[in-house]
Amino acid sequence: MPDAVLVLNAGSSSLKVSLFELAGGDALRLALHGEVERIGSAPHFHARDMAGHVLADQDWDAALGFEPLMAGVLDWIEAHLGDDTLVAVGHRVVHGGPEHDRPERVTPALLDILATLTPLAPLHQPYNLAPIRAIAAARPALPQIACFDTAFHHGMSATATRLALPRAISAAGVRRYGFHGLSYEYIADQLRQVAPRCAAGRVIVAHLGNGASLCAMHDGRSVDTTMGFTALDGLMMGTRCGSIDPGVVLYLLQQRGMTAAEIEDLLYRRSGLLGVSGLSGDMRSLLASDGPEAAEAIDLFTFRAIREIGALTASLGGLDGLVFTAGIGAHAAPIRARICAGLGWLGVSLDPAANVAGAAVISTAASRVAVRVMETDEEAMIARHTLRLTRPN
Repeated sequence: MPDAVLVLNAGSSSLKVSLFELAGGDALRLALHGEVERIGSAPHFHARDMAGHVLADQDWDAALGFEPLMAGVLDWIEAHLGDDTLVAVGHRVVHGGPEHDRPERVTPALLDILATLTPLAPLHQPYNLAPIRAIAAARPALPQIACFDTAFHHGMSATATRLALPRAISAAGVRRYGFHGLSYEYIADQLRQVAPRCAAGRVIVAHLGNGASLCAMHDGRSVDTTMGFTALDGLMMGTRCGSIDPGVVLYLLQQRGMTAAEIEDLLYRRSGLLGVSGLSGDMRSLLASDGPEAAEAIDLFTFRAIREIGALTASLGGLDGLVFTAGIGAHAAPIRARICAGLGWLGVSLDPAANVAGAAVISTAASRVAVRVMETDEEAMIARHTLRLTRPN
């Protein structure tokens, strides 16, 4: 196969792996995808090509540390490439802080800066940085690019990013950042290609998945978004609560005697769809359930989405387009239908048949707002940035 770019998306116990072939010019083609699962307990690596053929199915010793685990993945990738070259590795890094507004080539100094941002994203940042450090140790000459989920939102106004807190706290970096930026950047780019007139207008993109947020864009640039200081804010999610009265946190601390760690676990891992339904944080399971608790969770999820779309429409001063993406947004027709039914006051008119079919455009010709369904591809966005920043001028 041709030379390639590796893209890594690391979580607390898993590592998603995507390998992109250089297909001439700026073209990239996904060659394989895989995942290292159960990191820290019983690591397992599997990979398939785009035809679904199994390329790797490997277990590692549970005691294997992250650095040798990452070195093992690199060894496998390079063996798979044969005589061709792995030219660079791109990484999703959740938090770039207030200064890093675009992808950057990794240096020891940048790694040190990103590590200081860990308090802003404690459940993401350490795991994002771990594979970068491991690759730097195993292949110090291999270029690495950090792509920040916060970068796309750096164009938001000072007013949109400010929290109503004392200035000294704001100066310490406590502000609204926004996340899912790589997904929104990809959708903005695709929308320019398939619907340039819509892309130039006022658009809300609904990234609805286990993690969920909305982004208000004007001319493809972020104006406002539902996630704020952390990825806990905004919409109700699979296991995250979304926006919550800060007084609830004080109540849990002062009246229920919960520790900060217990509250963190509650808000990030035991709330959202899972917490309300008591059944599952997976929308597919809830849609398949006849239980009233599942219905209540779905009702709350759609209510919160409708309310926040209304708020972001106010930030934009109107709405020309609505795009559904990510796992729920791109694949759950009943959720799209419920949300659109609550937006009739904005002039949204849904074509039920097109919606069920998952068509690219699911609004009627009479709809004042164009409603689209688009697949997102954060890994492809990372691969593009990685190639651009490592290719000679």
